[in-house]
Order: sequence, then structure tokens, then C-alpha cells
Amino acid sequence: MALDRWIALIILGITLAYGYAAFFTMDHSLPPFMQRNPIWPSTFPKALSVMAMVASLVILLGLEKSSGEDKSPDIDYRRLGDYNLGQALMLLGLMVAYALLLRPAGFLFSTFGFLSLGAIILGERKLHLLLPITACATGVVWYLVEVVLGIFLRPWPFFI
Repeated sequence: MALDRWIALIILGITLAYGYAAFFTMDHSLPPFMQRNPIWPSTFPKALSVMAMVASLVILLGLEKSSGEDKSPDIDYRRLGDYNLGQALMLLGLMVAYALLLRPAGFLFSTFGFLSLGAIILGERKLHLLLPITACATGVVWYLVEVVLGIFLRPWPFFI
């Protein structure tokens, strides 16, 4: 079986567990007044799990490939060293660091650092454009979440 189908099988297993949680365990603790609402807190997770299951089944069953295509896999797992594995691992490490630093460093610093370092890892070298764009994007996202949605995000580090 090709690597893409193995990944689709793993994603299908994860989405089955996620879908089970969304459909059967999330709604039991709702208060009675929320049980009459047309949209529950589990509505988006339910839709997301169904879409992910359908997408992974399409890949797993090979429905996305037309009959005239070459049946060789797109990614050769025996030649992983030929791909940009270092960049991928650095981005994964950066994601973990972002998640761990979000509370202590604050949203603005950690998001600005994540976006800037992620772009540098991916090859962006025009820092005179990169830094203002990531600063604006960080500020706009913080404003939308904090002011428009009303969800508190600690903007500054814990010591300020």
C-alpha cells in the first residue's frame, strides 16, 4: 500500500475517535436550555469529523486518482532523505514551541515569532517585508479574537 493510503488510514482512525467524541460524548453535559438550540457546541466538530472521514476514505479507496494516471506513489518512503525533511521537522518543532510559549510569552510575541521564524525556515529572506506583514497579521488576529469575538487572549508576557 502506498504511503498516502497509510497516512489516510491513520487519519481515518483519528477522525473516527474524534467523531465518536463529537457525536456521543460532547452533548450529554449540556444544560437543558442549550439542548433546544439548533446549533450546539459540537456542531462544528461533527461536521469536521464527517468531512475528514470522507476525505480520508476517498484517498484510502483511491477514488481521487483517475484511471489513466500512473499508479506509482507520489512520495517514495525509501527516499525520504531527498525531501526537505529538515524544514518539516523544524516547522513541527516551531509549532510545539509556539504551543508551549503561548501563555508565558503572550499571544503577540509568540505569534509574531512563530510567523516570522516559520517564514524564514520556509525560505523568505526579505525581512523588510516579512516583519511588518507578520506584525500586522498578528495584530489583526488578536484584535478580531479579543475585541470582535470577545475571547480573552493574554497579549503580553506574564511579567508585564
